[in-house]
Amino acid sequence: MTGPPTAAVLPELAAIEKIIALGGAQLDVKVLRQVLLPSGARLPVYAIALGNPDPDVPAVGFFGGVHGLERIGSQVVIAYLQSLVMRLRWDASLQRQLASVRLVFMPLVNPGGTALGTRANPRGVDLMRNAPVDALGKVPFLAGGQRLGPGLPWYRGKAGAPLEAESQALCELVAAELLGRRFSMALDCHSGFGFSDRIWFPFAHTPEPIRHLAEIHALQEIYLQSYSQHQYRFEPQSLQYLTHGDLWDHLYLQACQASQNVFLPLTLEMGSWAWIKKNPRQFFSRSGIFNPLVAHRQQRVLRRHMAFLDFLGRAACGYAQWAPTGAARSQRQRDALAHWYG
Repeated sequence: MTGPPTAAVLPELAAIEKIIALGGAQLDVKVLRQVLLPSGARLPVYAIALGNPDPDVPAVGFFGGVHGLERIGSQVVIAYLQSLVMRLRWDASLQRQLASVRLVFMPLVNPGGTALGTRANPRGVDLMRNAPVDALGKVPFLAGGQRLGPGLPWYRGKAGAPLEAESQALCELVAAELLGRRFSMALDCHSGFGFSDRIWFPFAHTPEPIRHLAEIHALQEIYLQSYSQHQYRFEPQSLQYLTHGDLWDHLYLQACQASQNVFLPLTLEMGSWAWIKKNPRQFFSRSGIFNPLVAHRQQRVLRRHMAFLDFLGRAACGYAQWAPTGAARSQRQRDALAHWYG
């Protein structure tokens, strides 16, 4: 059974497909999965890459739409990808940069949930609670991940079941494009927590610090040096709460098996409570809790984060200039432990 065209089901997919058409041969495009909606429509899960495919160069992955309700996350990634594709026509500095880095995009990880207006995928599973990682401490009731059933939010899926198709697609893309490289980063764009924009890093399942805390601390420093007027709070997610099943914890643990490689997964958690404060009526809209509903505010949010996404690509290109080594790394690790773990 076939459904209506993807553009009729989901505007974000129409935007992605328009960018694919504009980019043409400059983009490497794959359909990782087809997600079936109850209506019978099938929605593609796209992966788009540009830049140097050589596994010896660093890479950055940009992800959005893991939670279907948080459409602004996909829109931020789509806006940045569109900017890159349009700049490729004339921006010689970008063309030179792309000779030294691989940029990978999965702008809409959960098209089914986005089309249905749900946090979970069409099977009722919260993809960011779906990985086979259990928290090593107390998690918030339900919100930390539950196996009671898909009728309640934050459902992890059945114990021992395979990853959901969308989760599998994300993990396969990260394994193929990021984990085998000497240096790589990922940015997963979300919304819905607090008044501040946060840059979270693992772990989510334990308060223990990650192995590459020194690299995170150095990345934060060069960002603050470059953008003194910034709005982000860098912190481990565990500082706020623990969860079961975090996909980035799962992938980071896999990455650590290759001891020579550095993989830094980050989450942009946009503070949607600030939008509700400016427009309290959004509180009475399920979409409004996670997304700016006023057009000019949505445009402001898209502009607000472009510099950070662009920074990550530049930082990856020059990682050898700032990533700490030797005694400097040991000192950086101590500084980071004092800063974030007290």
